[in-house]
Amino acid sequence: MTFSFGFKRLLHAEPDYRQLFMAGLVNGIGDRFSQVAMLALILGTTGSGLAVGLALGLRVFPFLLLAPLGGVLTLHFSRRTIMIVTNLLRVPVALSFLFVHQADDLWILYTASTLLACAEALYAPVRKSGIPLLVRSENLHQINGLEQVMNGSVLIVGAFVGGIVSATLGPQAAFVTNALAFLIAAALIRKISFPPLGTEQVDETVGKQPAHALKRKSKGGARLLWQFICSSVPLQVLIAFELWVPVINGIDNVLISVYAIEVFKLGDWGVGLFYAALGIGLVLSSWGSRYLQQWLLPGVIACLLIEGSLLMLLSETRFASVAVLMYILLAFTSGMGNTCLDTLLMRETPEKYRGVVYGLVTACSSTMLGLSMFGAGILLEVVEPRRLGFSGGMGFACIALLLAAYAWIRRDAFKRS
Repeated sequence: MTFSFGFKRLLHAEPDYRQLFMAGLVNGIGDRFSQVAMLALILGTTGSGLAVGLALGLRVFPFLLLAPLGGVLTLHFSRRTIMIVTNLLRVPVALSFLFVHQADDLWILYTASTLLACAEALYAPVRKSGIPLLVRSENLHQINGLEQVMNGSVLIVGAFVGGIVSATLGPQAAFVTNALAFLIAAALIRKISFPPLGTEQVDETVGKQPAHALKRKSKGGARLLWQFICSSVPLQVLIAFELWVPVINGIDNVLISVYAIEVFKLGDWGVGLFYAALGIGLVLSSWGSRYLQQWLLPGVIACLLIEGSLLMLLSETRFASVAVLMYILLAFTSGMGNTCLDTLLMRETPEKYRGVVYGLVTACSSTMLGLSMFGAGILLEVVEPRRLGFSGGMGFACIALLLAAYAWIRRDAFKRS
């Protein structure tokens, strides 16, 4: 009861973020409805792990080019306008999934999925970098914990209920729900008022400056940003985390559906069940993360190490009920690490460059995630799923140890920064 009351009080105290939170919740639930239905439709039509890896990979490749653009757009346009437009553009694209009925129609699914990813690539860094502008600094860590609650709720409601809807009413109902969610999210975002401070002010003099002055200003900003990264050991560790972890994380994204349908023989309902277990863990992680407020960087590394160990144990699990418990623990650990990571990244990055940094980090991490998911789909054609899952867990553990070693070697510089 106290746990729930604390978050209600926090949302009441931050009204603008409350609108952003509700929009993210609605958006996420609709997307999960669509994703569960899409994966079940692909596996039911082709039975191929490679096809699943391709579909998931195509969803993240657009981030390579468009996520940095989304960050740059925040220097010249209102965040609210960018988010509303990207939501409205996704409505007709989401409805195009209704035309997929057989294997020959999968090209529609792949094309629409890629277009949705293009809009999300613009939307995600704009939303994330705007959070510190809407909340008080003393509430930032709690708000990042609340973000994990939102992600967990999306998985519980979106994935679990989405699996049931897809299995009972057909995937078309899930696709229509996703389109409606984009409309509702746009209406909620319209009520948000970003403060006219710093990068939120549109630079009306941009068009009046000579081209060589803009070019020189851009180079100077890039040089300052690079110098700042070089002087901040925590930021270096966080960027390395964002680049390395997605290389392994793609394996887990592909294996969730494969574990549910092919390993544990649970069907569409099992996909929703496993995603719901992840959601429960994320919701609980917001409670655990408050104990790491004074240990943000060690918390990121320790949680990654524990997550790797749990993934290795999951690969040896023989009972579906134990797998559900393992997914809850995995998400609980991952959620605490993500909360620490987001808070540290927001605090370490200057407000002026926050949108650009989030855009670049999102682009690189999403691209690596896409390559990883595509590679996992290929490996599943020749490697047994459990062995691949064990390798992924070992990869997480190795990355955590490498990051810990780097932070230890640079500990003096870390204390100064």
